[in-house]
Amino acid sequence: MQIYLDHSATTPTRSEAVEAMLNSLTQAWGNPSSLHHWGETAATAVETARLQVADLINAPAESIIFTSGGTEANNLALMGALPQKPGHLIISGVEHAAISEPAGRLQEQGWQVTRLSVTPQGRVSPEDFKAALRPDTALASVIYGQSEVGTVQPIAELAAIARGHGVLFHTDAVQVAGRLPLDVEALGVDLLSLSSHKLYGPKGVGALYVRPGLSLQPLLAGGGQERGRRSGTEAVPNIVGFGVAAALASSELDSESPRLEQLRDRLFEHLAGVWSLQVTGDRQNRLPHHVSFLVDAEDSRGKPITGKALVRQLNLAGIAISSGSACHSGKLAPSPVLLAMGYPERLAQAGIRLTLGRDTTEADIDWTAGVLKQCVMGQRPL
Repeated sequence: MQIYLDHSATTPTRSEAVEAMLNSLTQAWGNPSSLHHWGETAATAVETARLQVADLINAPAESIIFTSGGTEANNLALMGALPQKPGHLIISGVEHAAISEPAGRLQEQGWQVTRLSVTPQGRVSPEDFKAALRPDTALASVIYGQSEVGTVQPIAELAAIARGHGVLFHTDAVQVAGRLPLDVEALGVDLLSLSSHKLYGPKGVGALYVRPGLSLQPLLAGGGQERGRRSGTEAVPNIVGFGVAAALASSELDSESPRLEQLRDRLFEHLAGVWSLQVTGDRQNRLPHHVSFLVDAEDSRGKPITGKALVRQLNLAGIAISSGSACHSGKLAPSPVLLAMGYPERLAQAGIRLTLGRDTTEADIDWTAGVLKQCVMGQRPL
């Protein structure tokens, strides 16, 4: 039995997206910047996808910049929207590395960076956010749905506070798109990042929403594609696949999100009595597909069980889970997110994440719960 429960790392590309990509490779293979028929065909395919992605977040099509993925979108949001003169930047303590590392580089260039503390559930306090704002604060970036622990932040409230102080606000919505409703007008954000392969599109493409009227300094110089905001010939097949996946995600959201919530809660209920598994993240304000725990136990040799060890055990049983963000899952260091949430270093290496998807069934949930219990129930408490 093979069960894939690592949908926050990546999702399988939908057959509809694959079909559209193949059609693009054979029928719309021209350069979108070319003025002839072949170029116009490719350009039309790109603009169709732009409309589809924009519709997913209730944005005008011209506000969408296609990028190589969520990481580039996050980097472009920070590096492109900030002024040349160093000032003050706010991020949360539970950001993805695609935000925290660029913020670190900006700090080396003279920017002052405030990393907001979070509750033990990983939530940013609006009061703390407001208190951190300064006259020279240029931008704030807070992740919408945390990939390791599933916590959903009060983005609309935070963005309203930022707007009231004349501060630009960005959110990394990579984990939210296709799982919860996204409306940039209702959220009031200035910038928002997306990634195709988190919502059943291909890898290698993402998007940055930029509020109309907001100027953005491009990271790449060259041919001036994407209205001069992101140079480089567009990856038309990937963009087309992204558009199709976004359209399908939008049309299915009302049914798929509650279905995932039910499966998520079913898994939590199955494992509620397992003393060695501590729930991480916020149970109420949580991504609908996300389950996460700390393994608070030691093995037969008296050594603490790490999340990676449990990932390997479940892999042998044909079940794919993660020990945290896919970008850090191969590293031995404690999770920066769990450390920021107040967990000691020992437990910050003991996190596991099970993330559900379109093909996940109740049978998958029940079987996984049984296997996971077998792996941890016989272990000794620390």
